[in-house]
Amino acid sequence: MTMTTPTAFRRPNLPEWQLTVVDAFDVTPHMRRVVLTADNLDQFEYQPGQALVLQVPLSDGETGRRDYTIRAIDRAKKTLSIDFVLHGDTPAPTWARGARPGAAILGRGPRGRTVFNPQADWHLFCGDETCIPAILHILETLPAGAKAIALAEIGGPAHEQPVKSDADLSFEWLHRGSVPAGPGSFLLDRLKSLELPAGSGHAYLIGETSNVRAQRHHLIGRGFTRDRISSEGYWRPGRIGGHDHVED
Repeated sequence: MTMTTPTAFRRPNLPEWQLTVVDAFDVTPHMRRVVLTADNLDQFEYQPGQALVLQVPLSDGETGRRDYTIRAIDRAKKTLSIDFVLHGDTPAPTWARGARPGAAILGRGPRGRTVFNPQADWHLFCGDETCIPAILHILETLPAGAKAIALAEIGGPAHEQPVKSDADLSFEWLHRGSVPAGPGSFLLDRLKSLELPAGSGHAYLIGETSNVRAQRHHLIGRGFTRDRISSEGYWRPGRIGGHDHVED
């Protein structure tokens, strides 16, 4: 009998980008945009909804991997923007608050599977604050005439952002008020009452992992097949860094 040694898991060999901060500013009270450039950014190819893996400085002098969605790219200015939710004193928000022109950070990517499906008859986007950069960027790049519905859960009116799209779009900001972000049925309750269009739709579910899983199960119960749902858990309470591919 031939014995084999298990193959160690290896992360994909993603392209590296030596990024430099050009500007940084607050988009809303809890969302900060960092604008970056790189000498070879003209070679950067991605799909809206994908992310870069940033090597964020940690308090012990090391760096940690953090996935952050690409919010925008300006080919003429050779800049790339990333939005950070300012949700505490964890490493990535701390770095974003202190980012100044000239600061350097290493990025790898792009990566991510939550991207536009051109074969779908219509599109449904659901998520919390962490998904807003991805959802707004995808909506901005949808072709004219595409049919889309978006439900975005936020704390209140101060966290709303301008929504631009050439699509046939229905967009709702859902205000939690005093209810904290995290596991709960706030967005799911609205999804349950949502009338879905006819035809073959594609759902893009992003946010807190348990909420994404509940929304996924609900849509499967309403007739969605698993291949028509892109679902990513961007965060979980108590966890710093990492994300979940929600496929169950």
